[in-house]
Amino acid sequence: MASSTPAARTRVPRSARRRASRRRNALVLGVLGTALVVGVIVLKPTVDDAIKEITLPLRHEDVIRQQARDKNLDPALVAAVIYRESKFRDVTSDAGAKGLMQILPGTAEFIAHRSGGTEFEVRDLADPQINISYGSWYLRYLLDRYDGNVVAAVAAYNAGHERVDEWGGKELTLDDIRFAETEVYTRDVLDKRGEYADKYRSELGL
Repeated sequence: MASSTPAARTRVPRSARRRASRRRNALVLGVLGTALVVGVIVLKPTVDDAIKEITLPLRHEDVIRQQARDKNLDPALVAAVIYRESKFRDVTSDAGAKGLMQILPGTAEFIAHRSGGTEFEVRDLADPQINISYGSWYLRYLLDRYDGNVVAAVAAYNAGHERVDEWGGKELTLDDIRFAETEVYTRDVLDKRGEYADKYRSELGL
C-alpha cells in the first residue's frame, strides 16, 4: 500500500548551491561581456564618426576635391581654411564676409572680374559650389603671388596681401606675422590641414 505522506525532498548541500550560483553568475557575466565586446566593435565606427563630425567636420567634399584639382590646390588646405573660417556653416560675419570661405563682397567682385564670372551676384556666395570655387581661386591667386609660400598665402587670406607684403611677402614666416590674430589663424589652418589630411584621406582624394 502506497504511503499517504509526501516524498521527502532531497536536501542539496549549501556548498553545492553556492557553486551552482557562482556558475550561473559567471555565465551571465560572460554573456554580458560578450555582448559588450560585440557592441563596442559594432558601435565604435559610429561613435568615432560622430566625434570626428563634431571636432573636425567635413562637408561638400566632392566640391572641395573638384576645386582643388582644377586649381592645383591641396584639398586638405581648402578644407582647413573652410573649417577656420566657418566650420562648414553658411554664415555672414560682422564685416560682411559671406559663406563657407567667408569671402568679402569686394573680394568676390575682384575674383569674379579676374575669373570671368560676369553674371556674379553677392547673394551667389551662399551657394557652396560658388563659394568654394571663389575661395579656392583666391587661395591659388595668393599662392602664386607668394611663390607657393603657404604661410604667406594663408596669412594674406586673413589679413590681406597688403599687410603680408609689408611683413615680408614671399619670405614671410610665422614669426614675421605682426598681428596676433593672424598668427593664430595661420597656425590653426596649418594644423587643421594636417588633421584633415590624416583623418579624411579617402574623402579628400589624397
